[in-house]
Amino acid sequence: MNNHVSVTGLTVTARNAAGEEFAIVEDVSFSIPRGEVLALIGQSGSGKTTIALSLMGYARMGTRIADGSIRLGETEILSLDAAQVANLRGNRIAYVAQSAAAAFNPSRKIMDQVVEAALIHNVMPRAGAEAKAKDLFRALGLPFPDSIGNRYPHQLSGGQLQRLMAAMALVTDPELVILDEPTTALDVTTQIEVLRAFKKVVQERGATAVYVSHDLAVVAQMADRIVVLNHGKIREQGTTRQILHAPQDDYTKTLMAAARPAIRESASPEAAPVPLLEIRGLTAGYGKIDARGEPRVPVLRDIDLTIERGATVGVIGESGSGKSTLARVVAGLLPPAKGAVLLNGKPLPPGLSGRSRDEFRRIQLVFQNADTALNPAHSVSQILGRPLEFYHDLSGPAKDRRIAELLDITRLPATLADRRCGELSGGQKQRINLARALAAEPDIILCDEVTSALDTVVGAAILELMADLRRDLGLAYMFISHDISTVRAICDEIVVLYAGRKVEAGHRDTFRQQPFHPYTEMLIASVPELREGWLEQTEVGGPLPAVDTPAGNIDLCPFLPRCALRIDGVCNRSTPPRVRLASGNEILCHLNEADLLRLHFAEATVQ
Repeated sequence: MNNHVSVTGLTVTARNAAGEEFAIVEDVSFSIPRGEVLALIGQSGSGKTTIALSLMGYARMGTRIADGSIRLGETEILSLDAAQVANLRGNRIAYVAQSAAAAFNPSRKIMDQVVEAALIHNVMPRAGAEAKAKDLFRALGLPFPDSIGNRYPHQLSGGQLQRLMAAMALVTDPELVILDEPTTALDVTTQIEVLRAFKKVVQERGATAVYVSHDLAVVAQMADRIVVLNHGKIREQGTTRQILHAPQDDYTKTLMAAARPAIRESASPEAAPVPLLEIRGLTAGYGKIDARGEPRVPVLRDIDLTIERGATVGVIGESGSGKSTLARVVAGLLPPAKGAVLLNGKPLPPGLSGRSRDEFRRIQLVFQNADTALNPAHSVSQILGRPLEFYHDLSGPAKDRRIAELLDITRLPATLADRRCGELSGGQKQRINLARALAAEPDIILCDEVTSALDTVVGAAILELMADLRRDLGLAYMFISHDISTVRAICDEIVVLYAGRKVEAGHRDTFRQQPFHPYTEMLIASVPELREGWLEQTEVGGPLPAVDTPAGNIDLCPFLPRCALRIDGVCNRSTPPRVRLASGNEILCHLNEADLLRLHFAEATVQ
């Protein structure tokens, strides 16, 4: 089989602070037959994106392609001049970035941006490019394909933007498509839709593709071959089947282990007459609150939740389900419209202004993205020193000793104290983020998607650290995530949110076997499995039963529009009750346990 892409001896270098050149990608070689998908996998810093960008003849600022050969068909890319490379990009080679939200120009309509490459390279006239774009919108499963191009980026969801970016890449019928972590920022139910759309379109158009990822389960659905990278060198390469079932290299085996979260023993929370944290009847949102106590834009409605001292409660749901808003209310960043938050049985003031310094200290929030949560102008010692000064009045040698202790607790070298965050890896920055929360000596830490931006190996290390801190310091956590596999592995209790409502709650062990709330079942079914063919064999949700127009002015089930188990005349006519299952789980649903099991197996038989 003829190779469409051939990379031989690729070496990319950078310079250190002393001006010395060193290799960040060293002697990398691989080839891709026409129409196949090659995956580049490895931890952050392994060289995946650097290699992918090199395929377009591009090296990031401060780096250079020092040696090697990159061929696309008969074209030697590294011998092209600047004009020839510019003609290649967006034409014969297209790139789909990780964050479509950051890649689109917010001031221009979608269609103008999707057809831009076709017009720049004179591939086709405007009318033809727009018709081609609409065909791609349909192939990618986008809503309103004939009109979605008239919208602006901010009017669309993350999953829609990611598919539109794929349309933008494919509009010129490129020979090579580079997909750089295109689903990492998406929740699991959106991810499966985007993966299926990507695979369908790439296969139909016979494109050759490079898929960059740290997620082996995703790669298993997309790639024909896999290249495993670590520290800029190839550790192993082979067919997807061989890498998944018979990995040879120890590092590959480490990646495989990290892809399956280890089930940690469920701790026995400290028994107490009063819970550490209790949320009662919480309604919250944004905008003016009306006479009924409802915010103009409601986000959470009627939420009850309890966290015992030393316990970990997982809160899961898709983007927009209200997870982060719940953390903001508990932390005091957003006053609730109704309900109360109690700490050790004492109601907390609704906003920041009424809380005491000790109440701030006892509840700490760790944000998802350490890059934006940590001040890049400050050193690590300054970042950790501020809460020590504010909460504990530490200064001088006492503060320095405590900073050293915090670095040791979070398994970071003391030499990092004088370094700025821009000099740290993603995993190190997230540990500093956690260490800053620990500096306050809190009772509970609210963890908002703290591992979602990390690769699997680094994420697993952060989870292990959190488990050790919980054991050693008696910490409680509210662990917010869209990854039910991770939540089931580390949490004692799980709360499932959908559209601001608590649709299911119970002990983690009960989330391993039917029955579930239909939305919980969708979440679980959407988590990619570490085997080939899973994407084609999985049908998430199933066909939607027909129902009449829902009754107006009734608080119906929020999941009704997407529920494959909905019943006409019931689900669209009245408010769902809270039902207690034999497992102990509480669900918000019209269906009882027998109905859920019967309809689940009937649906599985049809599929």
